[in-house]
Amino acid sequence: MLQETRLHRIRALLTTQHQLSTERIINELGISRETARRDIIELEAQGLARRVHGGLVAVDSQPEPPLQVRRNAQAKEKRAIAVAAAQHLQPGQTLFLDAGTTTTMLAEQLRSMSGLTIITNSLQAALALSAAEEHETLNNQVILLGGIMMAGAQQTRGEMTIGEIYRYRADVALLSPVGIDAKNGASSFHTHEAAIARAMVQQANRTILLADHSKLGVISRTVYAPIAEVDLLICDSGAAKPGALAALQQALPQVQVV
Repeated sequence: MLQETRLHRIRALLTTQHQLSTERIINELGISRETARRDIIELEAQGLARRVHGGLVAVDSQPEPPLQVRRNAQAKEKRAIAVAAAQHLQPGQTLFLDAGTTTTMLAEQLRSMSGLTIITNSLQAALALSAAEEHETLNNQVILLGGIMMAGAQQTRGEMTIGEIYRYRADVALLSPVGIDAKNGASSFHTHEAAIARAMVQQANRTILLADHSKLGVISRTVYAPIAEVDLLICDSGAAKPGALAALQQALPQVQVV
């Protein structure tokens, strides 16, 4: 196998695993330890990965900050994006909401609307939508997707969650990606979050992305929606990566800047 081919395969593994052990590379590619060592050195020399003890890690993927940190970051911008997103919705629609911080703010906006069916895997969104006294009637139907719960995640995930998504058809999927790039589309850091978002995109007639300026031009670990599958991006006018907003405006059918 040519080195170029090996390096391509290792990089492909890094896009989903973020970190690879030397043993994993040896087993996946069927190569010797010495060959694996040379390939690791070469990837680091090209600036595509960083050597660590026992293997290597991708250099272009940073872990998501903790949930509380994400909630507080760009809170004003996220709220403005949520308000703008609500204006694109109307009674009678069925919506998917993922478990992003901006979509949770959108859920707070939707509580004052009526006649919607809202399907989500986010506990925070479901709680925001159902905040009322016991004797009151909710304005909207709220469906919380079943699935596995993990410590601190405040969302359901896994095969059960994805299976439930495929039971429904939605008018609109409203998603909050970790990154949105004009060439690669919408991406998430965690593969389980990307799998849920991907299923929501596939089961919706329209996809709206809610992304503050810090996410523009960013490519995270797992792409879940190619740029051609995004109908509308709602973002703010803060300082993003140079040229990122302009590139997205050219690539997408509609971009709304708040």
